[in-house]
Amino acid sequence: MTPVLPGATIGILGGGQLGRMTALAARNMGYRVQVLDPDPDCAARPVVERVIAGAFSDADAAAELARTSDVVTLEIEQIAPAALAAVERHAPLRPGAALVTMVQHRGRQKRWLASQGIPVGPHALVESADDLSRAVATLGPDLFVKACEGGYDGRSQVRLRSGDDTVAAFASLGDRPAVAEQGLDLALELSVLVARSPSGAIVAYPPAVNQHERQVLAWSVVPGDLPPEVLDEARRIAIAIAEGARLEGILAIEMFLLTSGRLLVNELAPRPHNSYHASELACPTSQFEQLVRAACGLPLGAVTPARPAAIVNLFGDLWLEGRTPNFAAALELPTVRLFLYGKRGAKPGRKMGHLAALGDSAADAVRVAREAAARL
Repeated sequence: MTPVLPGATIGILGGGQLGRMTALAARNMGYRVQVLDPDPDCAARPVVERVIAGAFSDADAAAELARTSDVVTLEIEQIAPAALAAVERHAPLRPGAALVTMVQHRGRQKRWLASQGIPVGPHALVESADDLSRAVATLGPDLFVKACEGGYDGRSQVRLRSGDDTVAAFASLGDRPAVAEQGLDLALELSVLVARSPSGAIVAYPPAVNQHERQVLAWSVVPGDLPPEVLDEARRIAIAIAEGARLEGILAIEMFLLTSGRLLVNELAPRPHNSYHASELACPTSQFEQLVRAACGLPLGAVTPARPAAIVNLFGDLWLEGRTPNFAAALELPTVRLFLYGKRGAKPGRKMGHLAALGDSAADAVRVAREAAARL
């Protein structure tokens, strides 16, 4: 295929922080960038040529983005099928609509993964409170119940334990179809980011190890300190998924490492991922530049880390009650960098930015990043 060369226009579905950082990488490479976002003052607005204000269900707005772009990618998967189809009528969409719509529905995603022979945890599709009661009987009382559509960072999910009311639990999800997942004995959580170009070239980043607090990513480190057999298996699984889905773009695969040593796939994200923000420090090619390369059909960049790097997410709680975080104190640590997303209105739990730090080892990088965050 003919690559989309610098000077062309990249359209991005979504103008949040991931769109902003992708746009910055694209602009550094000489591309023009425009985004579609419901908020005309979205995080990407200061760094793009144009914001098309429209809902992610607005097929006309999506068509306008595509008509005036040479290639379109995305930073959020919750784009309506009609809007995805409208894009594909006018420009290449990478990743494509088939992959995105599969990922949008947790039930479809689980079925597809199982059909590809990818290891997933015990689960059941539940469409009623009665179904959830049957899942408890089949899978056990310790369940994570996640709405099939919508939700991220722990939203649209409920933890079910022995004796909990299944009717109330299902109602808390809006009485919507959901996936009930058996609670597992986890050693840790990890992710693998894989990039695949339209030509079929493929690269996989070393796995990131991730720490969640209150079901939201608190910190992450690349590369994670993992046994060689886990590294090899995680890479094998990630590449198998990318090949099976005929990925064009990037895909993050969230995984669980069980205490038994077994790896299971949790969820897929066909876009840049919070756990690979550290790739901007650790790797020759950041996840954002890699997305630009893959979407435009350019040669994929090197992913072997030069040094371990970690990130700590910064939430809106730091700004509440008129406070100003002490960024100067954090930046006194010489390997620390600050990334703010330009969002208006700090709210508890809202991601406003992150700190990243290099270290001599994965543990050292996490230590430095967390010390910097503590200074805020």
